[in-house]
Amino acid sequence: MTGEWSFQLPPLALYIHIPWCVRKCPYCDFNSHAAGPSLPEEEYVDALLADLDADLGHVHGRPLTSIFFGGGTPSLFSAKALGRLLQGVEQRVPFASDIEITLEANPGTFEQAKFRDYRSLGINRLSIGVQSFQEAKLKALGRIHDGNEAIRAADMARAAGFDNFNLDLMHGLPEQSIEDALFDLRTAIAQAPTHLSWYQLTMEPNTVFWSQPPQLPEDDLLWDIQEAGQALLAEHGYLQYEVSAYAQPGRAARHNLNYWTFGDFLGIGAGAHAKLSAPGGRIQRTWKTRLPKDYLAPGKAFQAGERMLDAEELPFEFLMNVLRLSDGVAAELFTQRTGQPLASLDAARREAETRGLLVRDPARLVATREGQLFLNDLLQHFLP
Repeated sequence: MTGEWSFQLPPLALYIHIPWCVRKCPYCDFNSHAAGPSLPEEEYVDALLADLDADLGHVHGRPLTSIFFGGGTPSLFSAKALGRLLQGVEQRVPFASDIEITLEANPGTFEQAKFRDYRSLGINRLSIGVQSFQEAKLKALGRIHDGNEAIRAADMARAAGFDNFNLDLMHGLPEQSIEDALFDLRTAIAQAPTHLSWYQLTMEPNTVFWSQPPQLPEDDLLWDIQEAGQALLAEHGYLQYEVSAYAQPGRAARHNLNYWTFGDFLGIGAGAHAKLSAPGGRIQRTWKTRLPKDYLAPGKAFQAGERMLDAEELPFEFLMNVLRLSDGVAAELFTQRTGQPLASLDAARREAETRGLLVRDPARLVATREGQLFLNDLLQHFLP
């Protein structure tokens, strides 16, 4: 059971979902929808703030340590709309003095023109969805920008005053060679981002690629790409701190670190999810109405569902997140975040250590190199 003697309310972040894109990419399983000729910016901002109002009972006096605008393509929204939204959020929930505010952006020229305006709003981090710098690969992925636009986007981000930005890259692309993958990485590194998200393309249900799968590299080649890419990133000072996240020293994404350390986050917007704790140790997950037209419908509840986590689920829920981190976490965080005694993990920890999946360190919970590679096998030891 959880208990007030051990449980501590974690830091609080905010995720804001903007669900529209210019068009839907064939690999994308996110809640995104092709935008029409105009976006309902005013109505959607009104709905987001009303959605937040309904969730204020979960704040418990905590400031926001980070905000993340995800999508969809949040950079389709005007700076005016995002400014009104940020102002409304801060009026309701205080911002930490060093808050990190990230906006996902497309590399297209249309979005680049807004970067300086976004920076003036207090948005201090961009995450630019590049995926590849090669024309054939971008076309196969259904992306609407080209490689030169992606390079210019990094230049424009710096010129607009963003000294902290991420480039999003995929590997394991259709007909990709190891040379192709390393070309993309070298090109990205040359733009000097502070952070790189580098992850393998996967086939997800309910996508075009799932029903019409392209020819992807064989497993042996995927392994070679992974090893060569990680070596290249390390050589250039990008430290792998999570399964698919690499950063210059001190530049790990704080919003994502909060997520992976089982922190709390409010989620507003169509289809947004949240993880919320209450004093005393109750933890729940909630999710919002998914379709934009339903989310915007007058009188309709924003929240579509909620689920209280049982005490038996908490070890798995906690470790599913923290064991993605290359350095894991201090073992005492388990009790702080779940309210359960660390000793409740002892039997499962011993089994995982014996199999070489968990590091033998009583002060930390951290996967071995093999445990990171076979994370699902490691987590099986902690299933309820």
